[in-house]
Amino acid sequence: MRAWLALSAEEFYDVRRIAIVPMGFCFPGQDAAGGDLPPRRECARTWHARLFAAMPQLQLILAVGGYAQRWHMERGSEGGMTCAVRRWREGLAARSMPRRIALPHPSWRNNAWLAANPWFETELLPALREEVRRLMGASDYPLHAPEYGKT
Repeated sequence: MRAWLALSAEEFYDVRRIAIVPMGFCFPGQDAAGGDLPPRRECARTWHARLFAAMPQLQLILAVGGYAQRWHMERGSEGGMTCAVRRWREGLAARSMPRRIALPHPSWRNNAWLAANPWFETELLPALREEVRRLMGASDYPLHAPEYGKT
């Protein structure tokens, strides 16, 4: 995620500027195949409205993955994740705050999706980096992802 946004660890974990909010606030356990179970529904219902109300200054929400997209996006993830992510221009152009952009989960499991959707890296990421740079209030962020990793 840091590489997608072209942020250093110091910038990415600066709690004054970036909030990382999970859909669930606890580990949901694993399924029989060893994968993570979905986030527990009561977590978002109990905490998200309160938490986001405490952050009225938010200007941009990155809805990472299907669960976050269904919760945060006005149109949810209708048509699937690809359709939700393809609407990134609508998110950046929105007048209401906070604006919302759907992103796939930055996991190795999505490598096939990333390869099948090169527009994500060539169109969406440069525009998103530019917007993040603007919101961070600095013009010296690199336009391309730094070399320190792809997570």
